[in-house]
Amino acid sequence: MKIRLFTAIAITAMAITSCSEDTGTIGSSITSDTDKLVFSTGTYQATSRSIMADSVYSKTFDCYFGKVKDPETNSYVKNEFMAQFNILEGFQLPEKSAMVNTDEAGEVVADSCTIWLLFNSDKCYGDSLTPMKVKVSELAKPVEDGSYYSNFNPAAEGYLRKGGLQKSTVFSTSYSSAHFADSLGYSSFARIPLNDPYTDQDGVEYPNYGTYILRQYYQHPEKFKNSYTFIHTLMPGFNFEVSDGLGAMAKVSEIDLEMYYTFKDDTTTYATSLYLSSTPEVLQTAHVENDKAALQRLIADNSCTYIKSPAGIFTEVTLPVDDISQTHVNDSLLSVSISFQRQNSGAQSSSQYPISIPANILMVQKDSLYSFFENKTMYDYNTSYMATLSTNAYTFSNIGNLITQMARLKAEGLKSDANWEAKHPDWNKVVLVPVATTTKVTTSGYSQTEVVAGVHNDMGLSSTKLVGGAGSPIEVKVVYAQFKK
Repeated sequence: MKIRLFTAIAITAMAITSCSEDTGTIGSSITSDTDKLVFSTGTYQATSRSIMADSVYSKTFDCYFGKVKDPETNSYVKNEFMAQFNILEGFQLPEKSAMVNTDEAGEVVADSCTIWLLFNSDKCYGDSLTPMKVKVSELAKPVEDGSYYSNFNPAAEGYLRKGGLQKSTVFSTSYSSAHFADSLGYSSFARIPLNDPYTDQDGVEYPNYGTYILRQYYQHPEKFKNSYTFIHTLMPGFNFEVSDGLGAMAKVSEIDLEMYYTFKDDTTTYATSLYLSSTPEVLQTAHVENDKAALQRLIADNSCTYIKSPAGIFTEVTLPVDDISQTHVNDSLLSVSISFQRQNSGAQSSSQYPISIPANILMVQKDSLYSFFENKTMYDYNTSYMATLSTNAYTFSNIGNLITQMARLKAEGLKSDANWEAKHPDWNKVVLVPVATTTKVTTSGYSQTEVVAGVHNDMGLSSTKLVGGAGSPIEVKVVYAQFKK
């Protein structure tokens, strides 16, 4: 009976303690005289430090493109990406005889071909008038599905096709189109035409890249069976590099390749297009270049800690697990809370284009940092937690489950190995990581709710300083409870 009662009391007590610092009368207010709880509190200290992110898992559809100067480090940050294109199973083009534009031999000719990069203008950094030059290169072979990090560079790894398609164009994120703004919700884009003569890997020349794709459809329809076949036999993908320009970075919200053609039926002529997009069914990888020496100078600042993206700096926190669990060995943990207060950065505030503050940070165990993102894990408020910036702080209101698990793992490990702690130096450490989220809408009756569907490393520009570092411990507030004897 008391076990069931204690569970209910614990839930109620956590709600009450989150609203009030006074715990003196909680037991008498929610239990009977025979089952009174005795509450106690404790305050402990966690320590923190900045650590280099080095590289982060980058198999993501949160792409950014551009090169900027970080006002905090006075060094350059560059974001590039590789993209494959998805083709829907069972898609069909008109009969070859219905195609209007053909050459002297009767072979189909595409009207034109274009790659579109559509930007989310709300998440672009820097001067929108800055001209940026993008270099698009055809891959010689597909990047196979796997775990890719932000230091993966297809150009350096030999994925680009020698003598293959290469095209450069200049754009700025201020360029807009009423059509795209109205129909797709984007206000800026880069248009990369692929209309020069194209020679495939067999040495066959085509009027443009779109003509190559259309003719392959009629000559080898089996290559269009599904995305895997399409990528491995026809279009491995493209690499997008920053070849010139400094001062802007754009979030790429959509990547499309469009091949325009004209066909006719008995009475009408139609101008339309074959439209391919880079979607979650295929692969995108992000390539980030940061100045490691400049980041190291921030890491060496022990007066605070930093969180920076993309692939910049994380904050490592050592939790006082032994102090919390061993001080009240006969009590049960009701709540464990920790808050990370922001500090203002002078370099940031004085910059003409201040970098955004991370909206969300993830707390994850240090020894699970890489597997968490590789396995597309969702935070569960058991071993991983997410906090949103509120009142200038990131607050984790109850990490009690994590503290309990860490203490249990240590106790079990020491039973079989006296050197367990030395072999597991990160057993009580967590890392704070800036993350972006994907959402989905759930429907219940007549109401709809937007919920977080996934988290991934933030690949955009963001930065913040946190109270902490050597000599500045962080308070961990604990509430214990036990039944009155």
